[in-house]
Parts: sequence; structure tokens; C-alpha cells
Amino acid sequence: MSEIRRLAVFCGSNPGARPEYVEGARALGRLLSQRGICVVYGGSSVGLMSAVAEAVLDELGDIIGVIPRMLVEREVAHKALTDLRIVESMHERKALIAELSDGFVAMPGGIGTLEEFFEIWTWAQLGVHNKPCGLLNIAGYFDPLLAFLDRAVEEKFVRNVHRSMVIVETDPVALLEKFEAYQPPNVVKWLNVGTI
Repeated sequence: MSEIRRLAVFCGSNPGARPEYVEGARALGRLLSQRGICVVYGGSSVGLMSAVAEAVLDELGDIIGVIPRMLVEREVAHKALTDLRIVESMHERKALIAELSDGFVAMPGGIGTLEEFFEIWTWAQLGVHNKPCGLLNIAGYFDPLLAFLDRAVEEKFVRNVHRSMVIVETDPVALLEKFEAYQPPNVVKWLNVGTI
């Protein structure tokens, strides 16, 4: 069982094309605040990142923003946060978010969101951490990605045990329940030519 006291949320610095994305971000922020779970996120006041943060702040929940100095002005750092941590690089941002968080969820977003999620999932695959990783699949956004991951398993580039580490839900309540029940597999990635 995983105790989730702080949850990292990776999501877009744009709101996306569908209103469901913003609604889903707000719903997640509200749920986490109501459950007393602190949100750890990229510290921005734009896009889905802002929607999550505003929902948490509206509920008087706990939130930690982590943003690189070079993005403070470009991403418009969220000035209403009582805990905004400014770091020197993207690498430091990801390392601090990983250190602070008990689990990681990605919502719709672009290449930065995917990069953050794939790195943290890779760390889980390698046994660097045993925290749950999941996708909040709002409006089917991640369906093509999930099909690709299934293809990667079929083509023997990803082991099924590692593919199954990614928790996928369309509802934030169901996602959180699976995070809290998460049991990491007892297998870490190992290399053996021709075997997967």
C-alpha cells in the first residue's frame, strides 16, 4: 500500500483545445485538496498547471511549485503560492519534484509533460523509486500513447510487467484509489540480449 501525502502533477502549460482538460485539472486539484494531499507541480500560472493550482488554492489546500529560474518570467511563476521553490535547471526541478512526491500523475500536456512522466516511470522501472506513476486520461487524450506502449510490448521493447506499472484512469477518484493500493512489482529492469 502506498501512502500518498504529496502527489506530483505533470500537465500542460497550455489549456489545450478542449474544455474537458481544464475541468479535469480543476477536479483533480479539488479532490487532492479535499483529501489533504499536497500537490507538487511545475510552479506556473498558465495552462492546465494554473487550473490545478487555482483549484487547490480555492480549497485552501497545500501546494508546492518548483520552477527553474529561467522559466520564472517565461512561464509566469505563480505568485499566489506560499511555497514556490526556484531552482537552477530543469534537472534540479525534476529531481526536487521526485524527492518531494509520493506518486506521479500526468495529465494532458505536450512534450515537456511526456518527458517528465517518462523519466519518472523509467526511474520506477529501474528500481530508483517504488512510487506509483499514472495517467489521468481525460477525453481519451492518452489513447494513442497507450496504443503505442502496447505496441512496444508486442514488439518486445518494453516488458509487460513494466507496462503494467502505469496506472491509467479517466476519473481522478479511481486513479487516486489505485495509487493508494499500488504494490510495485518485484522486478526491476535488467538487460539480457534477446529476452524481454
